[in-house]
Amino acid sequence: MRKIEVDTRNFMYPTLTTLVGANVSGKPNYITIAHVGILKYATVSVSLNKIHYTNAGIKENGTFSVNIPSVPMIQVTDYCGLVSGQEVDKSALLKNFYGQLKTAPMIEECPANMECKVIQILDLGTHEVFIGEIAATYCNEDCLTGGKGEDLLKVNPILFSMSGARYFAVGQEIGRAWNIGKVLKSKEVTFHTPPPLAQE
Repeated sequence: MRKIEVDTRNFMYPTLTTLVGANVSGKPNYITIAHVGILKYATVSVSLNKIHYTNAGIKENGTFSVNIPSVPMIQVTDYCGLVSGQEVDKSALLKNFYGQLKTAPMIEECPANMECKVIQILDLGTHEVFIGEIAATYCNEDCLTGGKGEDLLKVNPILFSMSGARYFAVGQEIGRAWNIGKVLKSKEVTFHTPPPLAQE
């Protein structure tokens, strides 16, 4: 198969669509953000353009929340990325609650929520990256498996792709990490040609 160079396009999509929350001047505000990352188990990053209203609230309180909306919330999730908290009270559309940090508003309708304490801010020119340590995570009971691990299909998150600016839902499970590759590891061979792809 011939490779085609496609400029500097980022192929790390799709990414999880989130609603990032912060108190701005004492009032809850949320913004739709898909540029989020995992730096280590309990540390996350959120990248926001400097023009956003939410940035000031994160800096003011040193806290923010990352809320995971489900597919049925797609309309309100998209809306929160279309309007500014300077002009619209987006929190009025949602049920708000607070956890340990007291200043990171979270959304009851979202099946999963994380409240974070800012530990570092990176200046990337047009954007600021807020690195947060997770203080506490909350999840709807019916989205947990065995009362502990989250069930991704029950959380039913919204995925975002920059190509065509499209939303997607999660598909089927195709295998278990740290397990499905063991068959190749056990053979202890060096592949001179790619190994065969797994059959559905």
